Amino acid sequence: MDWDLEAPYIIDVRVTAEDVDALGHANNVSYVRWLERCAWQHSESLGLSMAEYRDLDRAMVVFRHEIDYLAAAYQEEVLAVSTWIVESDDRLRLVRQFQIIRPADGCTLLRARSTYVCMALSNGKARRMPPVFVERYGGAAL
Repeated sequence: MDWDLEAPYIIDVRVTAEDVDALGHANNVSYVRWLERCAWQHSESLGLSMAEYRDLDRAMVVFRHEIDYLAAAYQEEVLAVSTWIVESDDRLRLVRQFQIIRPADGCTLLRARSTYVCMALSNGKARRMPPVFVERYGGAAL
């Protein structure tokens, strides 16, 4: 597949009937769910699970999504959803880039960038990344 960057973290998703809207294609909300699923699975692969977040009283939460919907996906299609950490200030913010490709024809359906901010789960306020976040997220950044 023609990925925008090298060494993506990839998950496969299948477009279900629940993903399809009245226009007959996958709804934009489904794409956002797939991006979230991919980001979580990538975080878990780095050893940062929800349990780890709770133990540290920290979480990376979405501050901003920028999404370009380039082509439609349809029910029963299998899609490859990829992510990369492209920026981390090792303090408060990190940026993920996403790309969704339909392997059947190699078509890129979506490109996105999401900015995340570290916050304390106990009070919802922005807080500095704990060292383990800096090590694992920062270490995975391109």
